Amino acid sequence: MTTLTQPLSNTLSLNYLLKQRSKWAGPNRVKCVYAFEPTSFGIGSNRVDWQSSCAILSSKVFSEEKSSSSSNSAGNNNSAADNIAAVNGHKTAVTDLNLVPINGSGDNAKSLPPKPLTISDLSPAPMHGSQLRVAYQGVPGAYSEAAAGKAYPKCEAIPCDQFEVAFQAVELWIADRAVLPVENSLGGSIHRNYDLLLRHRLHIVGEVQLPVHHCLLALPGVRKEYLSRVISHPQALAQCEHTLTKLGLNVVREAVDDTAGAAEFVAVNCLRDTAAIASARAAELYGLQVLADGIQDDPSNVTRFVMLAREPIIPRTDRPFKTSIVFAHDKGTSVLFKVLSAFAFRNISLTKIESRPHRNRPIRLVDDANVGTAKHFEYLFYVDFEASMADVRAQNALAEVQEFTSFLRVLGSYPMDMTPWTPSSRGN
Repeated sequence: MTTLTQPLSNTLSLNYLLKQRSKWAGPNRVKCVYAFEPTSFGIGSNRVDWQSSCAILSSKVFSEEKSSSSSNSAGNNNSAADNIAAVNGHKTAVTDLNLVPINGSGDNAKSLPPKPLTISDLSPAPMHGSQLRVAYQGVPGAYSEAAAGKAYPKCEAIPCDQFEVAFQAVELWIADRAVLPVENSLGGSIHRNYDLLLRHRLHIVGEVQLPVHHCLLALPGVRKEYLSRVISHPQALAQCEHTLTKLGLNVVREAVDDTAGAAEFVAVNCLRDTAAIASARAAELYGLQVLADGIQDDPSNVTRFVMLAREPIIPRTDRPFKTSIVFAHDKGTSVLFKVLSAFAFRNISLTKIESRPHRNRPIRLVDDANVGTAKHFEYLFYVDFEASMADVRAQNALAEVQEFTSFLRVLGSYPMDMTPWTPSSRGN
């Protein structure tokens, strides 16, 4: 990697001097040009020489400001040899510097260089506030956007067309956080997102539980008996199946990428024979009317979201924490009991355990002299348990789990969502 020739401190000093040029006297204003090749004046790529040059120029500016009144009365009789600046006790003529006069026009008229980056420009965004950028999958009005607003009030929500894009937005510093739905109380786990958690190197830094409140939306003036199709996310369609039948809607169900996207699709294309299942906020955003409110089959419909960041947070013990891990073993599920006992013996409660086939090794061959060759799936196990990584019990439990597993990764240790909710409350 090629290093910068000019140190940051020197760059800041030069920038400071350039900012002060407006204070310098009329036609004698000058600027310091750092020459990268050696010159006859002794100013080359040496860092000490360059620093001395800027110090001399600074002394020159100070002396000019101090004696500006006397210089004006004396006229133009002073020669360049009379302007002497002292640096470290040595007197040096200003003419020895590589100075270029600044004129209003001509070949020497140049614009100021760009302002150098400072440490404040590279500082991460605050945990809360309007400057925090949160990526989510969907369009405005999606439940993921509502989860982002619940987790980080007044944040800047960034819509993404795919979950993969939301991950990459954080990895590429386009967003500071990503909100990801991982499980629903009716539909279960969202397996696609669990695979993405393992594929990417982001860390879980928090969770929110959002009550889902579905509405049947259509264009203004459309009646239910005119409908021939209902579109929405596959899970939303499944969660409203019985209610749609009770409403007498013997219509075609079609799946789309997200609920708010279904509402947008109906509004943009002016589909008078199609309704969408989405939130009440989506109806407001896209100018649709609510034909039926609260059409989910089960009022206790909650989706759990996790927040992802590039860096993990520091675990604490002053509030309830949850830790998510994933592990695997080359001997199959025979060690699962030993892994679970590591938590049971320490009185650590498990809130979730999910198995997923190993993508890289989906099939395992086992030789048996009596039966022959048997085929078994290789599994990855996702486990959530109620303990912080700052807790000694959790540290000892994971140390024991590591002895039985061939792969172990901590996805995150984060505060639990303890906010109360009621089935009748709306998610948006």
